[in-house]
Amino acid sequence: MWRSVVARCTKPTDRRFKNYGGRGITVCDRWLKFENFLADMGQRPAPGLSVERKNNDGPYSPENCVWATAAEQVANRRNTHRLTLNGVTKTLAEWAREIGLPWRTLHGRIFDYHWTVERALTTPARGWPPGKPRRC
Repeated sequence: MWRSVVARCTKPTDRRFKNYGGRGITVCDRWLKFENFLADMGQRPAPGLSVERKNNDGPYSPENCVWATAAEQVANRRNTHRLTLNGVTKTLAEWAREIGLPWRTLHGRIFDYHWTVERALTTPARGWPPGKPRRC
């Protein structure tokens, strides 16, 4: 994992360089030595965790990195859509789960039909009420 972090930020031949080093993401000088990275981050605390940058545009450094799950990392991607309603900000996927709408439905309301966030998040889904069987 450490090698991958360093490679994608420092080696133009790495396939991921354009999304990391190519856009200015760096590894702090201290972390160019594995021993320092290990001293700062410690061993991976659980399987499935990897290094996450808190600020997605910031460097790989002790102040900006934590161990995170894949789901936490997905929520921190540059292309993750965030919606705010009544001062609460969540990802589009988090809102969809919370209000019980399919992700695609909520995405369509916002980006295809250009609904306001309030309308998109407060309008119930069309169709039959949950639990009520459809007639043929």
